[in-house]
Amino acid sequence: MIGKAELLEAIAGKNRGLLATEQDKQAILIAIAQLEDRNPTPRPVEAAELLDGNWRLLYTTSKSLLNIDQLPLLKLGQIYQFIRAKTQKVYNIAEVYGLPYLQGLVSVAASFEPISERRVQVKFHRSIVGLQGLIGYQSPVDFIQQIEAGKKFAAIDFGLDSRNQQGWLDITYLDENLRLGRGNEGSVYVLTK
Repeated sequence: MIGKAELLEAIAGKNRGLLATEQDKQAILIAIAQLEDRNPTPRPVEAAELLDGNWRLLYTTSKSLLNIDQLPLLKLGQIYQFIRAKTQKVYNIAEVYGLPYLQGLVSVAASFEPISERRVQVKFHRSIVGLQGLIGYQSPVDFIQQIEAGKKFAAIDFGLDSRNQQGWLDITYLDENLRLGRGNEGSVYVLTK
């Protein structure tokens, strides 16, 4: 039986999935499924104290995230997800690196609504794409505080039509420092606090 340590070992060195071979992906999916079977939090959506917080992506199969690395001259950096359970808000940040002084970021602000004990409906409301230097980006925590305060940025900063920009996510494993999820496009996510 595979546990947390084995899953973390399987995804180590895979650069959030960018370096995973097809064989790696299959082994990781098996490890994820086995860990999901032992989820210590049977109703993760209701476990606000565990769900709430600042998460960092360790592994994903999401093509929309991994394809950022395919843009010319750009490399995908860290990816963060901040969940504010009390206000049902979620903020995603993908740091992007490339040529000197051209570090960028792609960020999305969304809200979520529980629709079952493990599924949330996610509605995307705002997208921010720009250069870290022009935005004044110092850290993910500082940036999220600015978004929550309503700051407008010197970037491509626009609202999204949440009727068209939405999806769902199943939280399939949740403990004090690890979260697994499966999205509506068939992607898996492994995050740590």
